Amino acid sequence: MTSTDRPLRILIIDENAVRAAILEEGLREAGGSDDGMNGAVEIAHIRDMTNLLPRIAAVDPDVILIDLENPSRDTLEQMFQVSRLARRPIAMFVDKSDRAAAQAAVDAGVSAYIVDGLRKERVKPILDVTISRFQAFDRLQTELSQAKSQLEDRKIIDQAKGILMKQRNMTEDEAYVLLRRTAMSQNRKIADLARSVIAVAALFEGRNDA
Repeated sequence: MTSTDRPLRILIIDENAVRAAILEEGLREAGGSDDGMNGAVEIAHIRDMTNLLPRIAAVDPDVILIDLENPSRDTLEQMFQVSRLARRPIAMFVDKSDRAAAQAAVDAGVSAYIVDGLRKERVKPILDVTISRFQAFDRLQTELSQAKSQLEDRKIIDQAKGILMKQRNMTEDEAYVLLRRTAMSQNRKIADLARSVIAVAALFEGRNDA
């Protein structure tokens, strides 16, 4: 989670000083997470909910623990907004919840949503699960993004091959070999060259239409 030159930085967001102290005590006694710096932790606090995003950015935490006690719908939505934008492992503690709120937490990317579970002995295992779930989800998101990008590249390359086949009376294999050879000679990705081929073809089509 962190670089090897600093402890795991954990941000506690809690308006209730007593409950925040429970979280901090659980972290201190447990020595942090297995994913941290030899168990060392650095703990920061935000005591109120105003201007959260810039304040979170200023702390730059590795993990966020949010304790909401009995949150209103507006407060929950604000926390879900933080989860969507902060892109950090987030554990959210609430005293009461319902199915809709729990589903909204999942949709917002909250890594661990704990109902009536604020006890110091639970903080360490919850922290570990929060980090593990976030890392697993982040890997899936990265893989999905790469798969979408590769699919889009294949579509672009196929379109460029079609243009070359039509313009130069080439087979599909010949068009691909030309794209690959040209891309290598220009030190470019085939997909980038394919986009250039499509752009030039569109330019000439526009001139011909004019």
